[in-house]
Amino acid sequence: MALVKPVVFQVVGYQNSGKTTYTLKLIQRLKVLGIATATIKHHGHGGKPDVPDGKDSVKHIEKGAGISIVEGGGRMILQAEDFKGGLERQIQLLGFFQPDVILIEGYKHKPFPKVLLIRSQTDLELLSAVTNVKAIVYWQDEMKMDIQAQTNVPCFRIDDVNSVDWAVQFLKYCVQEEG
Repeated sequence: MALVKPVVFQVVGYQNSGKTTYTLKLIQRLKVLGIATATIKHHGHGGKPDVPDGKDSVKHIEKGAGISIVEGGGRMILQAEDFKGGLERQIQLLGFFQPDVILIEGYKHKPFPKVLLIRSQTDLELLSAVTNVKAIVYWQDEMKMDIQAQTNVPCFRIDDVNSVDWAVQFLKYCVQEEG
């Protein structure tokens, strides 16, 4: 059986720009439409992400296993140690599960289509540093004119529900084009 080529879409911005909240809204809306979604979240805070202490899978890793999978009741949890595959390998791994969409939270300098969240004036530097931006979500009204002067993509205020609607329609179109 051939693997389905998923649509890859990023949600990017600096820390506390609303990436997780936005991603969660996208996931919920895509699920309602029956669009199978997988996610990758970049842990950009330095060091390794937290794992639950005392669990057998953690004990396996602590004793030297390079990868550990826990499965039960239809849920599978994967933990890998010293993973050097990068984002492309993570996308490849998720492709095994045949999602329609892979949402990536973070990895702002990767080339995939993305929505850019801008919280403050200092974040405006991302307009020239980030590529393949399909839409921008901003926090402060006074930023709108600066953003529109530098780009020609749709711009939405953070509390505008149309931003999520736009992203869902964009992804739905991309999924249909891939299928």
